[in-house]
Amino acid sequence: MIPPAIREAVENWLSTVQPGHRKIISFSPVSGGSINRAFTIRTASAGYFIKFNDAARYPGMFEAESKGLEVIRKTACIEVPEVFLCAQAGGFSFLLMENVTGDNSNKSDFWEDFGRRLASLHRMNAGYFGLDHDNYIGSLRQQNTPSDQWVDFLIEKRLQPMITTALSSGLFTRHDCNSFDSLFRKLKDLIPAEPPSLLHGDLWNGNFISGKNGQVCLIDPAVYHGHREIDIAMTRLFGGFESRFYAAYNESFPLAYGWEERISLNQLYPLLVHVNLFGGGYVSGVRQVLGQYL
Repeated sequence: MIPPAIREAVENWLSTVQPGHRKIISFSPVSGGSINRAFTIRTASAGYFIKFNDAARYPGMFEAESKGLEVIRKTACIEVPEVFLCAQAGGFSFLLMENVTGDNSNKSDFWEDFGRRLASLHRMNAGYFGLDHDNYIGSLRQQNTPSDQWVDFLIEKRLQPMITTALSSGLFTRHDCNSFDSLFRKLKDLIPAEPPSLLHGDLWNGNFISGKNGQVCLIDPAVYHGHREIDIAMTRLFGGFESRFYAAYNESFPLAYGWEERISLNQLYPLLVHVNLFGGGYVSGVRQVLGQYL
């Protein structure tokens, strides 16, 4: 059920944009999310998507998501859902959005188009690594204090905070931390220098859907300006995208030589996120990557 306070807030908003159709006439739960509760809702004339959580549980999460979607939307490179309302009601935070529906089977070049569009997004260069505000990846806070150097940003704002959290919760040992320290001394030689790219930041195969005209639509971003191989590596974390996606991306914006050999290295951050979100089952994966480079 949608809490009554959220329903009232949404219907009050609807009264300003759909006079005569402010009432929610139906709602259906949406599965797949592990953090928030989500529903599709319908009025007499339109459909929407809403997700909500206790306001105190993840402060600022939906505000950050709304900002991230807007950052991507303004590039006009790739589709994202429109955000209509980001607010609090009755002790809950919620995000009311466009209900995007589509079917990529109707578009024969879906993967090629996706690759080209992501390449266009990655060409967006803010001149620094990071973002002008912090946000979340999953339910974990993500620090985005800007930096001029990618490896410094990667260590200080991505890897080290996750390592510290895993150590304090007993998931990592001091030996694991020493291994990371050894890796850190090598990173500048392992990762080719590139200008900052605008990243989705959490680009696995559960965070895109088919949108208007069968084109890709990105959801649940963890936006920042970073090294684009991070986004590419994350697409390969849980099975990968179609090969046509990578071919089209490389044709539009070729990746540096050896990018495929760096996939596991560039998966360390999302693997660490999963360690802290879901527990020790991912620790062996992290140690395996460390073993490849030490």
